[in-house]
Order: sequence, then C-alpha cells, then structure tokens
Amino acid sequence: MTSGKKTKAARSSVAAARSSVVASKPKPWGTIVAVIAVLALAGGVFGYAITQLNEKSDREAALAKWNPTEENKDPSDQIQGVVKKTYEAGKHVQPTQRVGYDLSPPYGGPHDSTWANCMGVVYAKPVRTENMVHSLEHGAVWIAYNPDQVTGEALDKLKKKVEGRQFSMLSPYPGLDKPISLQSWGHQLKVDSVDDERIDQFVQSLLRNQYQYPEIGAACDSSTFDTENPPPFVAEKPGADAIPMEGGEKDATEAGGEMTGTVAPTAAPTAGTGAPATQGSAAPTTQPSS
Repeated sequence: MTSGKKTKAARSSVAAARSSVVASKPKPWGTIVAVIAVLALAGGVFGYAITQLNEKSDREAALAKWNPTEENKDPSDQIQGVVKKTYEAGKHVQPTQRVGYDLSPPYGGPHDSTWANCMGVVYAKPVRTENMVHSLEHGAVWIAYNPDQVTGEALDKLKKKVEGRQFSMLSPYPGLDKPISLQSWGHQLKVDSVDDERIDQFVQSLLRNQYQYPEIGAACDSSTFDTENPPPFVAEKPGADAIPMEGGEKDATEAGGEMTGTVAPTAAPTAGTGAPATQGSAAPTTQPSS
C-alpha cells in the first residue's frame, strides 16, 4: 500500500512540475506580432488592388461612350474644342524637304515617306514634323506639349498616357500656342491642363479609329526610325522652296494601304532637315464642337 501511495504522489509531483513549466513558458509575442503584421500588409495590398481595379473599371465605363462604332464613327464630334479638316493621304516628300504646313502642329498633309515610331514612344527631343504626320496617317495619336509650360508632375502624367500604348507618341513642340495639343489624322484638340478629361476622350475616340484614318492596317513601329536620335524639329519657318499643302508625290508602290517606296523631289531640298508646322491662311473645315 505504501508503495502505491508513493507512486501516486510521484505522478502528482511530475504533473505539477509539468504544469509549472507550461505556465512559466513565455508566449511567442514576436511571432504573433509578425503574423499580425503580415496579415495586415496582405489585407492592405489586397484592398489597394481592389481599389485600383474598381478605378480602372470606372474609367473604362466613363470612356465607353467614346468608342467608335458603325453608328457613331467619330465620337470626337461630341468633344468640345475638336477641330477637323480633310486631307489627301499618301503624299510624300523627301527627307531633305520641308512642308509649308497650314496649321501648327499639323494633323494632315504631305509628309516624309518614313513614319515616326509610334509604339507608345515618349520622345525626349522635338521631332521633325513630316515624320510625325506620317504616323497619324497610320492611325496614331500624337500628343505634343510646350516644354516651357508642361514640366515636372504634369509631364509625368502626360507620359503615363503614352508609355507602352501602341499607336501613340508624345513629343515636345517648341513654340506651341497651348500647353498641350493632340493630333490624329484630320483632327486636333488643344487644352490647357494635363488633367483635362478631353485628353482621354480624344484618344479613345480616334486612336486607330478605322473610320477616320486612311491607311487601315498600317504598322506603327519602324525599324528605320531612330527613336533615340530622331530627325530634328526646326523652329524657323520654311522658305519659299517648301512643299505646299497640295504638293508631294504619290508613291507608285502603295499596296494594302501602306506606302513602301520612295518619291522624287518636287522642289529643291532646303538646308535644314527638320520641319516645323507653320501658321497659314487655311482654316479648318469644321468649327470646334460645342
């Protein structure tokens, strides 16, 4: 009997000791805090992602009315300030020639046979106008800005509208009469602020709008156009030997909507290689929308 009592007492002692050890073991607060922090971070990231998706969905819904359709071939008609003009397509000039453009920046007319790369390119330098106009013929939207008026955060916002977006391009345009000017073939919109909602509306309405540009299916990338060192813009007005708006030469090798050959000069080359747009007496055939 004594032995049984001792054994029972020993077991009780061991159990008590174990309970004491368990009770005295500290809780892993560091691990608990780390887990809570990870969960909170994950929740924040998830919440941010949901917010971004919702905002993107809202933007897309807001721009849906600007998608061109068979019934609404030119949604930009409803954008206040858009001006329109009809131009003959496919008229080329030589790389050494300049065009006496009727508007500044131009959005149609004779242009260089090489188009500027417009695969979401942000040009750091002003680019020769004749090359930029050719890209418009391919369905691109060209956003030009006055480098003296659009800088810093505003310029960063403008870049985000173009970077990586095919059939769009951005470049500084010295002497521009407004902070920002948007061009597509036969269309133009000038605005004062990068936050103007009409910028996105214009792009949505006209970027590769099959009803509004002449060379359907034409490419926007160019293996022969140096995006890092493009043909330079020249600020001086073209001289008397500039190619007129009704000038230029049709390319005899035009096929499938795209011009691939070269043309003979229609006037003597000028000393400069750039081509700024110049203001002329011609006026848009369509007045700004109301």
